[in-house]
Amino acid sequence: MLPLDGRSLQIDDVLAVAEGHRVVGLAPEARARMQVTRDVVDRAVALEAPVYGVNTGFGKLSEVTIAPHQLAALQRNLVRSHAAGVGDPLPEREVRAMMLLRANVLATAYAGARPLVVDALIAMLNAGVWPVVPEQGSVGASGDLAPLAHLALTLIGEGTARFQGREAPSLELLHAAGLGAVTLEAKEGLALINGTQAHTAVATLACAELTRLWRAAHVATAMSLEALLGTPDAFDARIQEARGQTGQSESAAILRQLLSGSEIRESHRHGDPRVQDAYALRCVPQVHGPALDALRFARGIISRELNAATDNPLVMETGELLSGGNFHGQAVAMASDLLAIICANLAVISERRTDRLVHPDFNQGLPPFLAGSPGLESGHMMSQVTAAALASECKSLAHPASVDSIPTDGNKEDVVPMAMGAATKLRRTVRNLRHVLAIELIAAAEALEYRRPLRSSTSVEQAHAIIRQYVARSEGDRPPAPDITRLADALAAGALDVITEEFSL
Repeated sequence: MLPLDGRSLQIDDVLAVAEGHRVVGLAPEARARMQVTRDVVDRAVALEAPVYGVNTGFGKLSEVTIAPHQLAALQRNLVRSHAAGVGDPLPEREVRAMMLLRANVLATAYAGARPLVVDALIAMLNAGVWPVVPEQGSVGASGDLAPLAHLALTLIGEGTARFQGREAPSLELLHAAGLGAVTLEAKEGLALINGTQAHTAVATLACAELTRLWRAAHVATAMSLEALLGTPDAFDARIQEARGQTGQSESAAILRQLLSGSEIRESHRHGDPRVQDAYALRCVPQVHGPALDALRFARGIISRELNAATDNPLVMETGELLSGGNFHGQAVAMASDLLAIICANLAVISERRTDRLVHPDFNQGLPPFLAGSPGLESGHMMSQVTAAALASECKSLAHPASVDSIPTDGNKEDVVPMAMGAATKLRRTVRNLRHVLAIELIAAAEALEYRRPLRSSTSVEQAHAIIRQYVARSEGDRPPAPDITRLADALAAGALDVITEEFSL
């Protein structure tokens, strides 16, 4: 069981719950802290002094004081009125991640919610009930109000949800799972919807996959370099040390390790008139390296946000309620934009390597477009076109969302980060990169067949064997789409992890 304490959640934990359905529970120490701050909220209610989010309206309406007998209705109305999302529903894995993060932020105890609210969220997670949450409608300013309100709707038995492959009214599915709805008390509606957990959930899962794809990109590079009879001399440690960039040095070291012991390399070490390879081969450490540096930076921001208190006001164990702006999503919005830029750079250089593999003027004697009978067959011609289309789209998606802003809530929320938009376009960019790398790996694996009987390094041959588990060697033209999709899905699931897992991040 994964105990939620509001302090120690990691990216791998999110993956285990979102995708692996790991069982979750509330840590005893977090339960105790939550009760302390809940007592603070109850005392504030008893005093009847205006406290934002407890007995007032919200946003521009915060000057309106609410009578004690209307506090439950206030929280229920908040959830209902803010469930204004539109568009495609978030996939199950992202909703589960969002539910986990929201439970964890309540476990920090800064929201002042009762422990039973977290218990109810956890019960839904463990039972496999998940709300239908439209992905559009959040600017990430006072948190992801709309997406989190759709989550909260299911918790109170309203809205729609999914359970065991069926979509139906939430209350019906809660009962089918042996669960019940929660009646919210003072501040708990706000505690459920005020925060960054929707866009952070999407960004966390995308960041985790990008980490895996960054490693896979090195395997693709090594395989393409070998197929193109390139030289690893540009990866010499002394060249990297002369520049002093950490990520570049580590990327070059990975490539040296992947290429060590290659027969193909020895076959053209002497007598090759080429002095230098094209940038897409020679400058990989100078592209993949900065991507690693940026990836580490973004992962740090996202990792900290997993345990961040993002409610407003924050309820302190000392009895104070402090109003601030921790719900503002600029941190993860900027991290998401940076990750999208990484994707674009990795996709662009991968597509250029694919082009060299199929281009008859550049592929070092390989058949044009890797076709068995060029002219009669087109080989991998259109796969490169697809890679070009995806790489180009990545460039457009790399335009930052976090530099945009539009005032909301009667100009009370006058500077907003567009964090959900940044996260969802990151998700698409990661998906594009996944397919671009799959295309390169398929082409490189095919190209290596033409270098037989020479063998590459142990790592490259291992990667070649893994690819052949998903994509057979070409024997005449066939539709490339199923092969690309199958290998792309395998990359996302970690097909190359057996080779790359030792590459630390």
